[in-house]
Amino acid sequence: MFTHVTAARLLGWRLPQLPEQVPVFMAVRGDGFHSRRPGLLCSRLTHGAKPGNAQGLPVDSAPEILLRCARELGTLDLLIMVDSALRLGHLKPRELEELLATSRPGVRALRKAYALADRRSESAGETLLRAFHQVLGIEVEPQKKLYNRAGQLVGRADLLIRGTPFVQEYDGAVHRSSGQHVVDLRRERSWAGTKYQRNGYALDDLLNHAATVMHELDRLLGRPHDRRCLERWRALVEESLYSKTGRARVVNRWRRQWDPSVWTQTA
Repeated sequence: MFTHVTAARLLGWRLPQLPEQVPVFMAVRGDGFHSRRPGLLCSRLTHGAKPGNAQGLPVDSAPEILLRCARELGTLDLLIMVDSALRLGHLKPRELEELLATSRPGVRALRKAYALADRRSESAGETLLRAFHQVLGIEVEPQKKLYNRAGQLVGRADLLIRGTPFVQEYDGAVHRSSGQHVVDLRRERSWAGTKYQRNGYALDDLLNHAATVMHELDRLLGRPHDRRCLERWRALVEESLYSKTGRARVVNRWRRQWDPSVWTQTA
């Protein structure tokens, strides 16, 4: 059966910023399958679950897919996948919690990501923006409905900082298209006269200008700066596929596994 990010892609999960070349990941039962095909990584199945189905192909269970990813990917990478699996209804909390109660390799990393997860996230960028606020200790409400003084619904925010009028939104590439720009302008006009204040962020803000964004938020909320929060965020980014170091670490690990002498990996 397919597993790891291969299965996640087949299931339609949102994925982190993967390298250009990604192996095909499979899991097999027993010792009879030894592939020497470049770009195919095989793990040995150690659980008795029957394969699921995605696009007519056999795939591993959602908890097992995430556990295999947790052995190689960073917390932010996993968080994007966990949010998506929860939103699509592919991941049942009870099943995952049973797995997290074990001591299998990858459990600690997956537990850390699951603690930050929220099924309401609608995009990978929104997940990253929410995680940034969480690391900074700022409470936010995802997909919060917004109303004007007359009680009319005027929109829905990616994130609303709890107890404030500050709407925090991720502005991805889709917002640069002419059609979406028109929609965004119309949406912002509908907020005229309301208490809400929109703040938009791009991926570059979160990855390369986190200190500036943190200082802006601290001033907005009237609170002192805590550099430890920034250091924790930078550590998360550094271990993820969103940094050169993180990408190189994962790619090198995969390349080592492509050595014909270690084609079949033990789960």
